[in-house]
Parts: sequence; structure tokens; C-alpha cells
Amino acid sequence: MAKIYEVEGDILLSGAAAIAHGVAPNDHFDSGLALALRERFPSLAKDFRHYCRVDNPQAGGLWVWGGVAEDGAAVHIVNLLTQDAAENAIGRPGRASTENVGHALKALARLVAAEGIASLALPRLATGVGGLEWAQVKPLIERHLSEVDIPVYVYVVYHQGQKANEPGLKAAA
Repeated sequence: MAKIYEVEGDILLSGAAAIAHGVAPNDHFDSGLALALRERFPSLAKDFRHYCRVDNPQAGGLWVWGGVAEDGAAVHIVNLLTQDAAENAIGRPGRASTENVGHALKALARLVAAEGIASLALPRLATGVGGLEWAQVKPLIERHLSEVDIPVYVYVVYHQGQKANEPGLKAAA
């Protein structure tokens, strides 16, 4: 049974094995956490665009990206397709829906089990650019991630540059 912790801090400083965040198919990664991830890992956005051109993903799925951080540590980013795609290549992504979020979280729970992911960090999914209310999303996170047997850290308040207290994780040496 997972323990879901609500934490405050900068998710980019998380010690979790994977960071999940919400995007739309063909997302430009130009706002919010997606922008911060693109700035830190430029190949993430490039690889995501290639994936979208080749596979034409639909909202409700996910795509996993792996890279290397500046300190040489492995990085795993799970891109949850919580929003509908833009109507055209230059348009803004559509809004998130609870249906898309639920499907993406269900896929995330399967991924955690299949890949043996040891811990997971995610923001208040789909509540920024996605336009959903936290009261709609929180129960979906609890329903779909409560059965995975790992610590899950939900970053409910963002504090730039501040490492969150993530119970159950060893502090970096």
C-alpha cells in the first residue's frame, strides 16, 4: 500500500526515482513544470515532439523519458497525457479532463509495478495549465496510486530552490 505524502518545495530537487507531470499530445513544453523540465533537459522536449510525430498519442496515456542530470544521476520523467491536443500545430493545448487524468494515472500505476519504480514525485497534476481543480484531481491520485507499494510525493506548494522533506527517502550524500 502506497503512502501518499503532500509536500512543499521544488519538485526538480526531488529525490524520487521518477517525476511525473501532465502534458498534452504535441505539447510545446512552454509553461509551468514542463518549461522548467525543458530548460533543464532540452532533449526531453525534442524527444517528446519526435514521439508525438511518429506515434500520434492520445490523451489519457503516458510516455517515459530517461536522461542524465548534470550530476550524472539517471533521470526518469513520466509525461502523463492529461490534456487534449491542440487543434493545430501552433495552437494551445486543450484543457485537461478528469477522464484523461484517471486513464493516465491508471497507466502510471501499471508502469510503476512493471518497471519497479521505487518512488514517485508529481505536482498538483492538471491544475495549472490543465485547468482542473485540485478537489477533482486529488481523489484520482489517491484512487489510482494508493495500491502501488512505493512512496508517492505530491508537491502541493511550490517553493523554488527548496528541497522538500520526502519521508522514506534517504538524503543525498
